[in-house]
Amino acid sequence: MNYRGIYAIYKFEMARTFRTITQSIASPVLSTILYFIVFGSAIGSRIEDINGITYSSFIVPGLIMLTILNQSISNSSFGIYFPKFSGTIYEILSAPISPFEITFGYVFAAASKSVLVGLVILITSSFFIEIVIFHPFWMIILLVLISITFSLFGFIIGIWADDFQKIQLIPSFVITPLTFLGGSFYSINMLPDFWQKISYFNPIVYLISAFRWSFYDNADVSIFSSFFAIIFFLIICLVVITLIFNTGYKIKQ
Repeated sequence: MNYRGIYAIYKFEMARTFRTITQSIASPVLSTILYFIVFGSAIGSRIEDINGITYSSFIVPGLIMLTILNQSISNSSFGIYFPKFSGTIYEILSAPISPFEITFGYVFAAASKSVLVGLVILITSSFFIEIVIFHPFWMIILLVLISITFSLFGFIIGIWADDFQKIQLIPSFVITPLTFLGGSFYSINMLPDFWQKISYFNPIVYLISAFRWSFYDNADVSIFSSFFAIIFFLIICLVVITLIFNTGYKIKQ
C-alpha cells in the first residue's frame, strides 16, 4: 500500500478545500441555516409534531443529508475531473500508485469534507433547537458511510463528465429532487398509500430514514433495509470504478 501517494492526494484535496473555505464549507452551511429558518421556524411553527418530534427537530437529519449528498458528489467529481481537464491525470496514472490508492485518496478527501460540513451543520442547528441523538455511534457510522458511498458515486461522475456542466447534471436534476422527495421535510407515513408505495422506489428514502433513526429512534422504513440499500449502492459504485480502471474508460482513451 502506497500510503505516501494516498496522503499526497488527500493533502492536496484538503488544501484546496481550505483555500476556498467560503465556497466549500461556509456556503453549504449558510444555505442549510436558511432552509432551517424558513422551514423550521416560519413554517414549522404552524405544523404539528411528527411522531412526537417537533418539526424543527424533525427536519435536521434531512437537511444534513440534503447537504452531504450534494457535497460528497460535488467534491469528489470535481476532484478527479480537474486533473482530466488540465491533463495532469496522466502524471497520476504514471506514478507508482494503484487505481485503488488513487480512488481512496480522492474519495477519502471528499468524504472528509462532507463529514466536516455535516458536523458543522449539526453543531449550528444545536444553537437553534435542542438536539438529542439516541444513537450517536450509528449516527457517525451512517454519516461516514453515506459520505463515502456518494463520494464514490461522484468519482464516477467526474470520470464520466466531459465538461463542467455534466458534473452538475446528475446532482441538480437527479439527486436534489430525489432528496426533497425522500422525506427530508416530511415523514413518508404522512403520504397517501399510493404515494408511500411510490416513495419506496426512491433510494434516498432509505438513507434519510436511517439517519433520522439514529437521531430519534424512529424510522419510516426498516433500519436493516436502509443499511442493505447503502451497502448495495456502495458495492455497485466499487464495481463500476473497478471496470473504469480496467477498461481505461475516459481516462486512457
